[in-house]
Amino acid sequence: MPEKYASEINQTEIFEFLETRKGKLDAVVITGGEPTQHADLREFIKKIKKMGFLVKLDTNGTRPEMLETLIKSGNLDYIAMDIKALLDSDSYQKVSRVPLDTSKIKKSVSLIMNSGLPYEFRTTVVKSLTSFDDLRKIAESIKGADKYFLQKFVPTKLNDESLMNETSYTDEELQKLSTEISTFIKHCGVR
Repeated sequence: MPEKYASEINQTEIFEFLETRKGKLDAVVITGGEPTQHADLREFIKKIKKMGFLVKLDTNGTRPEMLETLIKSGNLDYIAMDIKALLDSDSYQKVSRVPLDTSKIKKSVSLIMNSGLPYEFRTTVVKSLTSFDDLRKIAESIKGADKYFLQKFVPTKLNDESLMNETSYTDEELQKLSTEISTFIKHCGVR
């Protein structure tokens, strides 16, 4: 059975570890859960940048106000945002399993696309939750984006055991779709 939650590591331990990795690592990825829910994220990233590391932020786009603050700070080097479903409330809630204000997701998409930073969008594809038509519509909703990746769902290390028997499309199916929707996106790939 997968471990449900990792133990918390305090910031002192993180910065002590990063100090030992100078010259060995180029970058740090800030990921989650959802990192933008932490009020001190801007200062945390600023400290990492002062140590000489590049910073990539992984986000689900639910906190555009924090995302905008981080973009304006000039301390991000790359942004990756998950788009879990069609950008309507019903579809998003079905996939994410929590009620979300999709206008915030849409605002985050716009902020990222207009940030001037390198970025990517990605959708982890669970066959029973995301149709090819859904993925086409997602690609249309981010038309002109630099990068969009279709990620195969792999049922390991899950917090939700009900997803254990879920599957993704085959590599061939995803590659065919990627080629089709690349008319909307500058680069579309499969992971």
